[in-house]
Amino acid sequence: METGFITPIQIPESLFQTDSTQTVGSTDTENRGIFKDIFTNMVNNVTETEETLEQQEYLLATGQLDDAHTVTIAASEAQMAVDLLVQMRNKALDAYNELMRISL
Repeated sequence: METGFITPIQIPESLFQTDSTQTVGSTDTENRGIFKDIFTNMVNNVTETEETLEQQEYLLATGQLDDAHTVTIAASEAQMAVDLLVQMRNKALDAYNELMRISL
């Protein structure tokens, strides 16, 4: 299907890729590494999208950008990256609080 000049926004696959592979018998330290990798990748994604937005804004302000809609697209991508990071943080905190309420 031809979409013309509009390219669909896709979540980068590298966002959820980890450096280690998880197996059934993996230890807690390995699982913590995977959890850490996910959040590290998400923070890096936010940083990259913010840098892209700043670059697009600079190009627009200096007159080097022919299509102003790319700034709006970059701003939307940056906002979605931040929103995704905040939602993941909220879910992780909710899960942590739920675990703390469990009495053994």
